Amino acid sequence: MGNVTLWMQMSLDGFAEGPDEGIHWPVVDEELCGSFLDELRSADLFLYGRRTYEIMANFWPTADADPAISPFYVEFARCWKSTPKLVFSRTLRTAGWNTRVVGTSLVEEITALRERSDRNMVLFGGAETASTFMKHHLIDEYRLFVHPLLLGGGVPLFPATVDTSGLQLVDIATFDSAVVQMHYQQVPVSSRCMPAVAS
Repeated sequence: MGNVTLWMQMSLDGFAEGPDEGIHWPVVDEELCGSFLDELRSADLFLYGRRTYEIMANFWPTADADPAISPFYVEFARCWKSTPKLVFSRTLRTAGWNTRVVGTSLVEEITALRERSDRNMVLFGGAETASTFMKHHLIDEYRLFVHPLLLGGGVPLFPATVDTSGLQLVDIATFDSAVVQMHYQQVPVSSRCMPAVAS
């Protein structure tokens, strides 16, 4: 069965997007990304909402041609270009760089990929796309990067209607930037402890 891991930046007060849908506040440096490059290389598919995809597509396709860029960014750029990608959008019609656009059938597309393949998929967001995945129980693991700032408003990562009781902590990592990465796995409903029934 396929596996979907959500990689998401979030604020200390739980927001994935700031006021006015701001998404440029995370501090994503080489230390934060470098330790996971090998893991991203092993992914079979990257998943994006339109806005997040367009941010990536505006930088990474030509990043490795910049003579001043660091070796890490060269490697990540090559990884990004070579990995197949899906972008979920009701407005985008075509996309380059090994990318296929999925319109209104997000749930059906990912359900089929999880059930009929063993693909390792990484979902990078944004918040609306992640919320749809959560609502339909399409996320198997979470890598949450919590940044040491308070946005005070915006779009929360976890909608109030999403049940997070089945998340099991796998590990925690800290970085010099004071970002904390928390890795959770979704425990299948059949494996969860059920409350005792009084006799």
